[in-house]
Formats: sequence, structure tokens, C-alpha cells
Amino acid sequence: MVDDSLNRTGASLLIEALQKNGINNIYGIVGIPVTDLARLAELRGMKYYGFRREDAAVDAAAAAGFLTQKPGVGLTVSAPGFLNGLTALAQATKNCFPLIMISGSSERHIIDLAQGDYEGMDQYNRAKPFCKKAYRVDRAQDIGTAVARAVRTAVSGRPGGVYLDLPADTISQFDTETDQKDMGIYKVVDPAPKQEPSDEAVSRAVDIIKNAKKPLIILGKGAAYDRTEKQVQELVNKTDIPFLPMSMAKGVVPDNDPHSAAAARSLSLKNADVVILIGARLNWMLSYGDAPEFNPNAKFIQLDIDATQFDSSQKISAPLQGDLQSILAKLVPALTATGYKASSDWLDAIKADTEKNDAKFAKRISAGETNPEFGYYGAIEPINEYFQKHPDTYLVSEGANTLDIGRDMIGMQLPRHRLDTGTWGVMGVGMGYAIATAIETGKHVVALDGDSAFGFDGMETETMCRYHLPITVVIINNGGIYNGVSNPVPNQLGPTTLDPTARYELMAKAFGGDYYFVSNYEEMKATFAKAVDSGRPNIINVQIAPSMGKESGHIGNLNPTLNLKPLEEKEKNEDK
Repeated sequence: MVDDSLNRTGASLLIEALQKNGINNIYGIVGIPVTDLARLAELRGMKYYGFRREDAAVDAAAAAGFLTQKPGVGLTVSAPGFLNGLTALAQATKNCFPLIMISGSSERHIIDLAQGDYEGMDQYNRAKPFCKKAYRVDRAQDIGTAVARAVRTAVSGRPGGVYLDLPADTISQFDTETDQKDMGIYKVVDPAPKQEPSDEAVSRAVDIIKNAKKPLIILGKGAAYDRTEKQVQELVNKTDIPFLPMSMAKGVVPDNDPHSAAAARSLSLKNADVVILIGARLNWMLSYGDAPEFNPNAKFIQLDIDATQFDSSQKISAPLQGDLQSILAKLVPALTATGYKASSDWLDAIKADTEKNDAKFAKRISAGETNPEFGYYGAIEPINEYFQKHPDTYLVSEGANTLDIGRDMIGMQLPRHRLDTGTWGVMGVGMGYAIATAIETGKHVVALDGDSAFGFDGMETETMCRYHLPITVVIINNGGIYNGVSNPVPNQLGPTTLDPTARYELMAKAFGGDYYFVSNYEEMKATFAKAVDSGRPNIINVQIAPSMGKESGHIGNLNPTLNLKPLEEKEKNEDK
């Protein structure tokens, strides 16, 4: 039993307010001044999951927000712990994942006079540029209001991260002002209100689409987050408009649907005369909608909750502001009532290009199964085979070539079953995302990592094993960042070089998980399904040739290059 005198402390009020709003999991790291807060959370019936670094814990909370549509909660200690979590807070905001990051902090009067407190930092003002909103709670009696504001801010409009600053004194402070019956704690009413577009906006969009010869739908992760799969599938099936899914939107419409233009991306973007963006943004991942990747004469229709996203890179001919479900509830029947169907010639062109590219891809996969120089295709094909048989398995992926090739190879049939590095392309999210996914869904999770990416948060292997989670971590080890063969100076390791013989799988052994080492296609095929089906935490270390992998994966154009060859030749000659 917990002493009733604790009921009025800031810590107890915080826990009660979170529970009142349906939040029962906390992902974090304890220490000064939040250790007893986590203990009390467990005593009050919450689940606390302890991590090894704050960024992984806050990443986990962000993934929980994406999967549940409720803000995930990450807990950190003050100053250094807060800073470790700040990257994850910023990333959640960029990715539009609802998150509340709570950090213990120093008292304001000490910080404002720069008196040198233990781990002293003005965290509240530091956090502001990196989240939707920051709140500081200086009085226990304000906890209920603070949590209500944090919940509403995190999930309303464009979802994102919220920072809640909790000074040590507030955690232990007693609320002696509020009526003891309710303590100012309440459940937020309608935290993310529906927003319908105007009839005029819908009519404008319908008029543009019904005159399109070569329309294309681009699905972003917003379409997955907002649970639009039934409406989008109806739109695609009734109009025959082809769709192109962004990586975390894979499965909103099954990847094997005949309307998919994923394998005909270049052709579809270059020729589409009307592009319908559903929960997607014209950012760097879509080349800002610019030619030559896009048809320079294309008209854009954008469905988004946030009007500031319209016209960000291109003129939006038909902006549709609102939550995606409400927009589609009006747009789909209005468009289908016109009897509109995409041109069969357009679908045939996409189909032909898809078949051509699929044939090329099949050759690469086949070669990967037999090539004595083991590489990405041979390593990932058994994973794809498993996912086609077990579509309710979740995939988390990060890396450069591992991420890109895995995205192309592994077909997803269900929405919200793929999480990856997202808008910023941040490495080190894999283990946090995988742990939260296993906890929030109760399903098997595959974390597909490059060896470099795994290094950012690999110590969370211990977290995975401590909680006995059904996660299979697959590390594609080519001994380098991009690859392991770039060594410009003969007597010195190159900047991208890692250890191609590293035995990453032994980390699982160290913490009580299962561990496997494979170095060819047959071994991977024999190992992968067994590892996932065990339901136990495990690591498969897949050693491929160090020569496999190209600079920056599919986005090498973003990495400025210098002509270093003359200098490299000079170094080699001098060495001789």
C-alpha cells in the first residue's frame, strides 16, 4: 500500500493525470530527481520501462505515440539526460509523432541567478525550438492543467512532441490549495477535434481530378497515422488511380495491390498530370515536387491538417485542410459520384514499367541467393519471404543501404507495420522503436539494422532481453558506414571503416537472449524464421562482403563529394 499522504504530491498528481488520460506506459531512465517518481508510477499501476540511454527511451515513447494515437511518455533526468532526449523530441516533432517528454530539472530561482546547481540548465527554454510546445510546472496544483495541455498539444492538429519541465521541488511538493475531491485532475475532452474541409474545397479538388489523364496518389505516414486505410483503399479501387507509398505508408494499401506504382516510381512521377498528396509533404524525400523527378506541368492536390504545409515547395491547386478521415469522407463519395476512372492506358504504362523493373529486381535477388560474395539481396530475401507469410509481423528499419534495399524488397500488407528513420533520416532509432512496438502491440518485431546504425543504440539489447521481448534484431554487417572498403590512406583506417568480423550477436548472449551468426543465403534462410518464431529476444549477425553497399544508399546525391583521387594517388605513391 502507498501512504495516502503521497496523494497530494506533484509526483502522485502527475501519475493520476496521465492515467486519467489513458496513458499507462512510461519509457525512460531514472536518476536525480525522478527516481521515486518512476517507483511511485509502478506502485500506482503504471508500467515503467527502463532504458540505457535517454534518446532510445524517448524514441520508444514517440513510436508508441505513432502506433496508438495517444502521446507516448518519455522520462529523463535533468540537464545531460534532458539533452540526450532532446534529439528524439525534435525528431518526433518532425515526424509528427505525439509525444510528451518529461524531464526533472532545477529550481527556477537557482537557474535564473546562475548559481551553479547540480546539473543546472534552463531546460524549458532550451526545449522550445525543438517541440510543438514546452510547459514548466512550478506548482503541484497545476499538474492537472499541465498534463491536459500537453496531451491536447501533442495530438491535436499536426501531432508532435511536447516538453514538460518538472522541477525537483514540484515533484515532492504538496498541493494544499486544490479541492481534495478532484485535485484538478481530469480527462481531456475531444483532444484532437475533427476538422472537415469546406464543400467548395472538395468541389475544387474533384474538378481537377476528373479532368486528369494521368493521376497519381502519394501516401505519406500521415495516412497511416490517421487510420485512413479503408477510405484510401476505396478511393483506389473505385477510381483506379495508382498510388505511390512513402516508406512508413507501406501497407495502407497492400504493396501487392495491382494499383501500386512503387516499382514504377520514376515513370509515374515524371508523367503524372495530377498528384494527390494524402498525409505526405513535398519535402526532400519527394524532391520538393520539382522537375526533373516530377512532371513540371503537374497540378498538386494536398490533404493535410496543417494549412502551413500548403505551397511549401509547389503551388497547391486544391488545398484540402482537415483531418484526413474527414477529408476523405467527403472527397471519396464526391469523386466516385462522377463515375471517374483513371485511363487504362495510364495503368497499362505503369504496369508495363513495373513488370520490367520487377524482372530486373528478380535477377538481383536471384543472384544474391547464389553469389559467392554474399550481399544485401541474399540477406534480406528470407525476411521478405517470412513477411509475406506472416503479414502481422512488425518491421523497424534503419541504416543506409540496409534501409533502402529492405524498403524495396520487403512487401507490407498491413498499415502501421513498418517504422523507420522518417523525415530526418536519423540513425539510432531502431532499438527504441522496436522495443516500444513489441510492448504496445504484443506482436513479433524485426529490427533490420545496418552495422553502423546498430552501433548508436546497440546497448538497448540489454533492455530488450531484460523485458523478454519478442524482437529479432538482424544486423547486416559489411564492416563500414556505407561499406568497409574505403581506405584512402594505406596505413590508416578509413573514415567509413568498421569491423567486418565483429560478433554483434554475442551481445544477445551476454544478456540472456538467443544469438545466431550467418554468412550466406542458405544459413539466413534456415535461421530467420526459427529466430522470429521463437518469440524470444535474439540477434542475427549477418556478415556480408565489405565491398557491398554504396555511398549514402539511395541518396548519395545529397552527400557532397570532392575529387580526392589525385591526393589518394599521391598518398599511395609516397607510401611506396
